[in-house]
Parts: sequence; structure tokens; C-alpha cells
Amino acid sequence: MSTNPPDLRPDLAPRARLGDTGRPGQPSIGMVSLGCPKALVDSERILTRLRAEGYGVSPDYAGADAVIVNTCGFLDSAKAESLEAIGEALAENGRVIVTGCLGAEPDYIREHHPRILAVTGPHQYEQVLDAVHAAVPPAPDPFIDLLPAQQVSLTPRHYSYLKISEGCNHKCKFCIIPDMRGRLQSRPAHAVIREAEKLVENGVKELLVISQDTSAYGVDIRHAEDRGHRAHITDLARDLGSLGAWVRLHYVYPYPHVRNLIPLMAEGLVLPYLDIPFQHAHPDVLKRMARPAAAAKTLDEIAAWRAQCPDITLRSTFIVGYPGETEAEFQTLLDWLDEAQLDRVGCFQYENVAGARSNDLPDHVPAEVKQDRWDRFMEKAQAISEAKLAAKVGRRMDVIIDEIDEDAATCRTKADAPEIDGNLFIDEDFSDLTVGDIVTVEVEEAGEYDLWGRVVPA
Repeated sequence: MSTNPPDLRPDLAPRARLGDTGRPGQPSIGMVSLGCPKALVDSERILTRLRAEGYGVSPDYAGADAVIVNTCGFLDSAKAESLEAIGEALAENGRVIVTGCLGAEPDYIREHHPRILAVTGPHQYEQVLDAVHAAVPPAPDPFIDLLPAQQVSLTPRHYSYLKISEGCNHKCKFCIIPDMRGRLQSRPAHAVIREAEKLVENGVKELLVISQDTSAYGVDIRHAEDRGHRAHITDLARDLGSLGAWVRLHYVYPYPHVRNLIPLMAEGLVLPYLDIPFQHAHPDVLKRMARPAAAAKTLDEIAAWRAQCPDITLRSTFIVGYPGETEAEFQTLLDWLDEAQLDRVGCFQYENVAGARSNDLPDHVPAEVKQDRWDRFMEKAQAISEAKLAAKVGRRMDVIIDEIDEDAATCRTKADAPEIDGNLFIDEDFSDLTVGDIVTVEVEEAGEYDLWGRVVPA
């Protein structure tokens, strides 16, 4: 049982959960997956391919013949975390293959860790497999292995991330993700639906739709229609909503066509939840960021969304201390947050990242000022969250059960994404519940980020 908020860095995914799947004599690979949910999906795909070739998946360093470290390069602090993870894997195992976003800088990695066996960039699945084959030759048992592999999942069985595209066409000055992962590459809609159908057939109750820019899905392939499915986010959301699972949309830029998603939420086809990276509210800061949004129009959009779907939950992340941010610009952000009344908010202090254009902007904000603004921002966001949750006391709502221990069942409402949002705890009469169940509860108590409730008898 844990309470929120967790680390509010927006580039984090749930910790990968590995099980011991080995057989005697089977070559085994370990995986350390860092960074965002998109990287977690990459890790799942790599392990699925390896499983299909007869490799086992080791949950610890000692049982692995080699370790893959899937790195993050979103911020300098994330790069440092990746280098630390590589060093730990080298110390504990010694045979390490590096992939992921930081893998786009092989010289930088080898400068710190020259003993690594190989390094590849993000979503370079074939190169990772080649590196594994060279380090640990496959030794499949034809009577057990080499069968069509079930997808390896690094999340609990009842929810799964569903990546619909790779890359991004934006040129935000603080971000180097497009440089590492390339321009937008949308998956065909029929392929996304087929994957989603298989996940639901295997027991997944919640699909978390992710990409770098979910709103732009299909733009690069001109919203092509194939096998009855059109590559447009509205059509895709409607098709996914027909599968009977919860559908949660992440990383949705507030383009005008996003308003077409709101009726689907009001109808119950997809969850009334939007994760929108606003990043700031002052127009001059947004211009310096090269962000594709206008703060004034955004408030109008939010009001329109809530008018159509009063239960909608809005989550966002923000940057404080961006180069040139004045006290007046920061106060505009606080005032905007007062008016927007977002339900779930994450915030991080601006950091330089090697290769980002924002590094060259003038008037960088001192560290102590960034910390002060972060503290003030989070104090306001916490007060808004506390008031919104208090208003839910006495309401009945459906929750999905993520974990059960001796103290409570840890659940999430439709307003809560795994790991980054709040929880609802059932700490009485929960012995008959099962992880993955969706049950109706009555909310009895609220805190700053979490709720407590009891199960409503069927």
C-alpha cells in the first residue's frame, strides 16, 4: 500500500515486472527498463522477440547471461540515471547491452562505460537482437521454444500500454526526443486494433494509449484506411472503445479536433480522461518553447470539454524556471492554474539537455528561483487536488484493483492512470477481491491525492 504523489518527473513509467520463466540450460536475458511508457513498450517487444527465439527472461542479474539496459535521455538527470543503471549492471553481471534513447549517443555512453558489449539507438529491435545473439547464442529446445510467443508484459496482467506511433514532428526547444526517435511514424490502424484485441482476449482490462503526440496519429500516413479501420485518433478511439476495456488517452496535444473525442467520453466509449502536456500558460514562454498551443484558447477549450463531459479528468505537466521566465510570467501560470482547475498536475524544473536549442536561450533562471517556483506551483496544485477529491466523498464510482496486501486493496478510479496519478484504497472487507477486478465503491474519505472507500454490494 502506497500513497501519492510519486516522483513527479513526467518521463517515468511503472517499474518493469519480470518473472522467472527459465528452464534448465536455457540462455537467459535480464532487462532494466528506464524512462517513459513508450520505452517500456520497446522493452516488451524486445523480450517478446527473444522469448520466441528460445531465450528466458531473468528477474535478477545473477540469473542472466547478459543484461539489456533500455535507457532514457529525456533530461540530463535521466541520462545520469541511465549511466548509473549501466554501471550497476556491469558491476553485478558484467555483460551489458545498451539500447534506448541515450543509445543515440554511443560515444557518450562508451566514454563512461567502455566495457559494454554493444549499444543501439531507440526502437532498433533488430540491432538489439543481433547484439544478444553475438553475446549469448540462442539454444532453443524445439519441443518447448520456437512456438508463437505470447506478448511479454512488463506491467500487471490487467492493464497494458498500447503504442500507436513513434516519433514527433514538433520542434520544442527544450526537447531532443525527435532527434533521437525521429519524425512521426504512425502504425496502421488495423495493426493497433489487432494488438488491442489480443490484449483484451488475454485478460487486459485497461488499454493505455501512448505515443509522442497522440493527437497527430495518422497525419503522416494521411489517415489511411485499411481493413475497415482509419488511422485517425477519433476513429481509433471509437474502435478501441468497442472492445469492452477501459481506454485511457495519454499525451494528447490540444488541437481543435481533440474536441471530437469528448462525445466518445460522454458516451462511455473511452475514459473521460485527457493527459495534455500544456507545459506553461504565458504566451511568451510558450513562444520561447516553440510550443504548438495558445493558453487563452486552451481555457476556452477546457470549458467546452467540461460542458460536454462534466466528469472529464484533465492531467498535465508543466515546466517552471524555463530560460527567461520572469516572476510575472510565472504568476500568469499560477493564475491560469487557478482558472483551469486541472485535476492532476505534474511539474518539473527546467534542465539543460545536451543538444536542446533552449540551452542557448538567454537569462537562465537560478536554481534557487526554480526550486522556489516549483514549491509554490505544487502547493497550489495540491490545494486544487485536495478540494476536487473532497468533492468526491459520498459518490459511487467504478475502480480497478491494482494490488492487494494485508493492509488494503490499492485501486484506481477512471480519473487515475497507473503510477502517475492517485489511488483509492479499500482497507475494510477486501479479502474477497482479486487484482484486475473492476468493482463499484462509495468514497468515504479524501486526502491530498488519494481516496478511501468501501465496496458497494452487488
